[in-house]
Amino acid sequence: MKNRFDMEFIGISENEAFARTVVAAFTAMLDPTVEELAELKTAVSEAVTNAIVHAYPEESGFVVLSGRIDGNTVYITISDNGIGIADVDKAREPLFTGKPEEERSGLGFSIMESFCDSITVTSGLGEGTVITLEKRFGGSKGEI
Repeated sequence: MKNRFDMEFIGISENEAFARTVVAAFTAMLDPTVEELAELKTAVSEAVTNAIVHAYPEESGFVVLSGRIDGNTVYITISDNGIGIADVDKAREPLFTGKPEEERSGLGFSIMESFCDSITVTSGLGEGTVITLEKRFGGSKGEI
């Protein structure tokens, strides 16, 4: 089965739950287990929260949420046109946070990685960030 969606919303904290709901409804056609769905929703929450908190430090901007299903795999992309990430590898290190003054845990990327089969992150300073989450349904992580 192949299906897709694309949407844009204002990057405010209230829309994080909205994004989770959209992804849950979209992936329902794959008949995920409760655990699989919870994992994907948590990963989406982390990615959307990163965009809301880090991409637009001065004022809210837009977050783009896209999804694609191919077979039993869902691909969810969260992107922004914010300030970007200076060092993606450093940002992906556990416990790293770009906002230590806000007592952030720095586990967002680690959580995304633990709940998805793979994630890709591309970013450019002043250009924004794109995170793609890939999750296969109907089997253990890493199985086909």
